[in-house]
Amino acid sequence: MRIGLKFLIFGIVIGIALGGMDQTNAQEMPLWVKNLVSWYQEDKISEQDLVIALEFLSKNNILSLDKSEIQNILQKNPSEKYNIMVTKGVKHLVPLDKIKSGGPPPDGIPSIDNPQFVKGSQADFISENDLVIGVKINGVTKAYPLFIMTWHEIVNDEFENIPVAVTYCPLCFTNQVFERNINGNPVEFGTSGKLYNSNLVMYDRMTNSYWSQALGLAIKGELTGMELKKIPFDVLRWDDWIALYPDTLVLTKNTGHNRAYSSDPYSDYFKDPRVLFPVENEDDRIGKKEIILGFREGKSYKAFQLDLVEKSKIINDSVGNLDIVIFSTAPYMGRAYDRQLDDMVLEFEFEGDKIVDKQTRSEWDLEGNALSGKLLGEKLSRITYDPGFWFEWVAFHPETELYK
Repeated sequence: MRIGLKFLIFGIVIGIALGGMDQTNAQEMPLWVKNLVSWYQEDKISEQDLVIALEFLSKNNILSLDKSEIQNILQKNPSEKYNIMVTKGVKHLVPLDKIKSGGPPPDGIPSIDNPQFVKGSQADFISENDLVIGVKINGVTKAYPLFIMTWHEIVNDEFENIPVAVTYCPLCFTNQVFERNINGNPVEFGTSGKLYNSNLVMYDRMTNSYWSQALGLAIKGELTGMELKKIPFDVLRWDDWIALYPDTLVLTKNTGHNRAYSSDPYSDYFKDPRVLFPVENEDDRIGKKEIILGFREGKSYKAFQLDLVEKSKIINDSVGNLDIVIFSTAPYMGRAYDRQLDDMVLEFEFEGDKIVDKQTRSEWDLEGNALSGKLLGEKLSRITYDPGFWFEWVAFHPETELYK
């Protein structure tokens, strides 16, 4: 059962009382903090709750932990979480014969390692209906057009000293943004030329380990079992993104590579119900290439059809023991938040064009901030999810629920 954040913070306070207020570094972690990490490894608390707890300890000078050390804690002991196999000295999580060639050699689809941007107001090369991956970190907003991502699949970028990898697999319509820190070191990712469940397999340029884009997980090589931290993002039309963030930057076609950015090599593939490469599990509850938003909480998985999200505009639901809300105010877009605030589970609805919670009638914005009412100044915690084609999600998560 998932342990609530309020109980988690209570446990921290008790631990402080029992263990004293002396500042402790990561190597001298007291038993009560080790218990928090164990709860995370046993899926009793979410990664988000653990990070909040560790940041609480650091901000209050109880533990001396920087962001890289917190990331190391999240990445410790992957062998305890996964059944890691070894074949001829090579560590791997999935059968090696399931990792298939996609055709191109390593880096045959070149990542963008020196991305160039212009202000959105100067982006005359992008049309209003073009889809983009939109990312906001520490107040900086950037848009990555999918018509560029299609030809490169990975952009190694940086936001205010936070290294990120923006990724897109056109075979699965899977978009994902990761913090590309491994053991405190910024690492570049490239395309391996391989696929697992018809999905992009990346490799890191530090150890050449293989990573599943859909899982954010190293599946072969030295780092097998290590997970990347996911960063929230949006997929939406360019005109909707720039309306939200007029000062946004946008990735340009100045990539250092000569590609036919005005054409889409996957246009026929998107219309064809067939899947080109092998997948481990199939499910005909909905169409193979229907776009879903996939959520994971511990060992619970749930998929929401994008068209239902768009029609509903607000969905109050749960995944396992996590209460969530999804807001959608534009085509393709869905933002998800934890709707538990302290010991209260909020339910949201539209009141005219305003988002309000039924419990207090407080008004909220798309970024999870309470703008007025009893909860003024409160903020919801944003939740990451996996957008992509149904066939890809169910190939990795055959036990998934489907929202109705």
